[in-house]
Amino acid sequence: MNDTLAIQSLLREAGLDGWLLFDFRGMNPIAASIAPLPAQAMFSRRWAYWVPAQGEPQWLVHAIELAPFRDWSAPPRSYVRWQDLEEQLAAMLGDARRIAMEYSPRCAIPYVSRVDAGTLEMIRGLGVEVVSSADLVQAVEARLSPAQVAGHRRAAAALLRIKDEAFDHVAQALRNGQSISEYSVQQWIAGRLAAAGLVADHDPIVAVNAHAADPHYIPTAQRHAPIETGDLLLLDLWARETAPDAIMGDITWVALCSDRTPQRYQHIADVVADARDACVAFIQDEMATGRPVRGCDADDVCRGVIERAGYGRYFIHRTGHSLGTAGHGNGAHLDNLETNDIRRLLPGTAFTIEPGIYLPGDFGVRLEIDVLVHERGIEITTLPLQREIIRLL
Repeated sequence: MNDTLAIQSLLREAGLDGWLLFDFRGMNPIAASIAPLPAQAMFSRRWAYWVPAQGEPQWLVHAIELAPFRDWSAPPRSYVRWQDLEEQLAAMLGDARRIAMEYSPRCAIPYVSRVDAGTLEMIRGLGVEVVSSADLVQAVEARLSPAQVAGHRRAAAALLRIKDEAFDHVAQALRNGQSISEYSVQQWIAGRLAAAGLVADHDPIVAVNAHAADPHYIPTAQRHAPIETGDLLLLDLWARETAPDAIMGDITWVALCSDRTPQRYQHIADVVADARDACVAFIQDEMATGRPVRGCDADDVCRGVIERAGYGRYFIHRTGHSLGTAGHGNGAHLDNLETNDIRRLLPGTAFTIEPGIYLPGDFGVRLEIDVLVHERGIEITTLPLQREIIRLL
């Protein structure tokens, strides 16, 4: 949804005079993804793309970078001196007094805080109020097309299948007395992902025991642990199809390399599952009544369950993140811990719910699911939900 008319409709709904997309050498990838950059363009100077709430958008580029626009019916504005840049910006904005840019007050949502303070000073010096484009970015960048939704569902189904295959692979190796490690299983999973036509920005997480208490632990050829009978095993898999705009799936499950489940493990898993399910129920109930749901509020509900169980200090990350073409998208995150994400969950977007409890030096449990937002409810795309720790032997 990045056509001009759709963006202008959003601007009018928000009471904004326009959206100023501004970049210098890739500092603002959001601007580069939304502005219709000409083919073969390579900007080494500052550029701006102005989308007014009414009227035609305008470009402003340095005079030495006009060549990609030579065949355009409406040539862009240009500048040479820095004084020209400010004059042209003022002329381009015209009577606009309230505009959006990639900025977040107090950097509350750093994912969209892409314009430097000096540029904000310059724009405000033109007599313009600058507000955050966070809601616009989510509406334009994070809403999925039907093809993207279908691709996400396929990726999620493949991840669930490969997760089951990986647990079977570990169980068979242990029964046969074969040597196996976090790293060897990670590489086995990576091969299965590739065979399924999926790609990821990093190999998956395979973690046993105390390593599972480190949320971003990733085994390497140089640093990994063996997987042995009795170990708690955590798998975190994420991947997408190969199309450039394909959307990630992302799941985390836990198992025990045993034929029984000690109560101390299942107790933690129960608390984590209760927190996840409370978050799901909150979002579903609020949406069913037509009330908007903010990412920060969903995080509070999930975190509250873990805090009331006495494990709040062991849940050290946000409840969930937006899903996009990269693991973490530009939509609302379920976060009132690391950031204060006050954006509401928009229909057509996707995100994870992944509470965890991490007991340093002992073990950790994280249960991660993927969610699509519809008009009056949500869809979990990674069913079934895990509640019982899987016993592999």
